This record gives sequence, C-alpha cells and structure tokens, in this order.
Amino acid sequence: MALEKVDLVTPSGGGSTSKLVTGSFFQWPLDTSAEKSLAKNVPVPISEWYGFKVKVETSGKENLIGASLGDLEALAVELAEPRFRARQIYANLYRRRLGDWALFTDLAKPLREELGQRFAIYYPEAIQVFQSSDGTRRYLFEVAGGHRFESVFIPEEKRDTFCISTQVGCAVECLFCVTGKLPMRGNLSAAEIVGQLLALQQDRGTDSKRLNIVIMGMGEPLLNYDNVMKALRLMTDPLGMSISPRRITLSTSGIVPGLERLAHEDLIPNLAISLNATTDEVRDKLIPINRKWNIAALLEACRKFPLEPRQRITFEYVLIQEVNDTPEDALRLVQLLKGLKKKVNLIPLNADPWVALKTPSEERVLAFQKILLEHHLTAYIRRPRGNDVSAACGMLAGRNQPTGNDAPPPHLTP
Repeated sequence: MALEKVDLVTPSGGGSTSKLVTGSFFQWPLDTSAEKSLAKNVPVPISEWYGFKVKVETSGKENLIGASLGDLEALAVELAEPRFRARQIYANLYRRRLGDWALFTDLAKPLREELGQRFAIYYPEAIQVFQSSDGTRRYLFEVAGGHRFESVFIPEEKRDTFCISTQVGCAVECLFCVTGKLPMRGNLSAAEIVGQLLALQQDRGTDSKRLNIVIMGMGEPLLNYDNVMKALRLMTDPLGMSISPRRITLSTSGIVPGLERLAHEDLIPNLAISLNATTDEVRDKLIPINRKWNIAALLEACRKFPLEPRQRITFEYVLIQEVNDTPEDALRLVQLLKGLKKKVNLIPLNADPWVALKTPSEERVLAFQKILLEHHLTAYIRRPRGNDVSAACGMLAGRNQPTGNDAPPPHLTP
C-alpha cells in the first residue's frame, strides 16, 4: 500500500490539511465514490474509503501498540524520563488513539523525536472493507506473512458492537462455522488483537453511543489465552481504553482448562458458551473438541464459574435444520441448563457454500424458542447482521470478495 497525499480532518474539528502522513491512522469517513461502491458491496481498498494511509513499512522499528503501562514505565526509566511520561504516552496510544509522534504534544519535542526514531505506531493493515445493506462492516486485515483475519463493526441505534478475532484460522473446526474450514495459521498477538479494536474505534468516529466488544470472531480465544488476557487488560485499563469488563463478552467453544483458568483471574469478561447441541453424539460431530471435554464437563465448569449477582452466562445455540432443532432438543436444553444463571441466544444457521448444513424454517425456530420460554428459560433469537457481505456469525473466512462461492476451502483444495 503506497503512501499518498490525503486530506485529513483533525479530531478537534479543525479544517483539512494536505500532507503526507506516515504512521498515522486517521479514519474519518469521507464523501467519496468509494462510499458508493461500499453501499453496493463492491470491495475497495480501505484507504480509498477513509482517506488515510497506514504505515506498513516500519523500517524495523518496534511497534508500541500492545505495550502495557509497565512496559512504557520501563522505557521511561531507560530514557531517563520521569515515570509520568509513560502515562502520557499510554493515554495517547490507547485513549486518544494518536498515530503520529508529532501529535504527542504533551511531550517535549526532543523526546518525540527520539521516540520517533526508535518506535513505530501502527495497527494491523486493513486492506479491504465490505459494507452490508444493514450498515454492518466487515474488515479484512493482513499481518506479517500475508495472513489474514477479520473484524466486524455492527452499528445500532443506541449502541455499537465490535466483533474481534484472536487467531488466524481456527483449530476447533466446528462443522457449522466457515472459519473452521480454514487451516490454522497461528495466534494473533496482543498488539494485533488490540490493534484491530483501535482501528474499528477510529472508524466509528464517535464515542457517544455505548460500545460492546464481543470476542467472537475468528479463532478460539481460550487457545490463545495469554495474548487474549493481555489484550483484555489493555482494553479495560482506566488509564487507557477504559472499556468496562461488563461490556466485553468472550465466547468459547468449551475449552474447559481455559475456563477453569479464567475463573481465577482478577479480570473476567462476560462469558458465552457455544453449546449448539444437547447430546454428546451430536456435539461430537458439530464441535469435535467435545470428544475431549464433553457436555457434562463443560457445564460443570460453568456451574463453578464465578458470576456477579446479576450476571449470567450466555449459551449460544446455532439452530441447524433436522440436526439440533427438534422439540426434544429444546426440552433437553431446558434440563441441561437447570440451576445455572443463564440466558440462551438462538442463532439460525447462516448458510454458506462451504457449510453443507441447512437453516431451519422460521416456524421451527419460533417453535424451539416457544418451548424454552414456556419453561421460563430466557431465550432470544439473534437475527443475522451483515450476512450479505459474509459478516454474520460463523461466516468469517478472510475472503476478499463480499460473499462466499462454491470454490472449496483452502485446505481442501487439491
């Protein structure tokens, strides 16, 4: 992605300035032809949409995104600077989301120059963005090695939701999930996890609405435990991004040792369990790790999981025609979840050419919900957002076109 001259609107609402920007990540939407292309689900380089350029070539400089306050305090000591300089840098990186050392005006110019010579500030490179007819946006990011992952921005009237990824690919291989069809390439670093969130925050452009974070994108968070926890600490630190843990939900397919470890942390987000079946026979096929940690073991870990007085575990249940959507399944689900502080999110399968399963009819979905409600189990039907650009639940696959096609998944190609 070549650098070019762009017009930037400053956060303070000042006028445009024409300049060559390196290392900056300004993303205020511009009124361009790219916006019209996005409305038609035509992929365009993200730089054309936002009028910015991300510095990809860092000349070997260390990226400070991902650094903790402790890391920056150690850097301040190394530079013979007072420790409060670390707090200033930290706030500029994560709260003000500045991407150019020249904008760190609370630091003396010589210090800014020294930092600029040694360190870079950049987020994962967003190479394309796809906008759904319902306003949802799917971002295609690329990191070192050419590996790609995705994030989703779901705007709503009173709140916005970011769905972020933790891995490139996924080793869990859920049968109903497109991500599970991809080869597992590796874990995202804490910097890459936080970087995608910062990128989406810049795109969002406003902090006036409530923001929810769901760690439900590509990958299994509890199989990238240390990086996810470091990212969570950066997200929730009051001195930085200051996102309440109650606004963050981590979804897992059921990695029981990870759940047990998370239960003893001093920082615990909301928990969602991707259950999706009421018998081990069915769950073994839908989520192969069930053969290692079955439903009983998973629910036992849930019963021991610490919850605040008004907090509940969300059980996600992807409804698949004639697989797990029968009245008998609904009644078994009621029994399985007895005694737990819970709610259920029913998610009709989002159909994709890579997934040889079918979405139930609306009648079957409503009938399933009705049984749960009749047994006093709180159950919501989660309608898809962004499925016309493969941004809905279970559809993230790093594609560089709006929707899937009949081509086989990468690891199935001869």
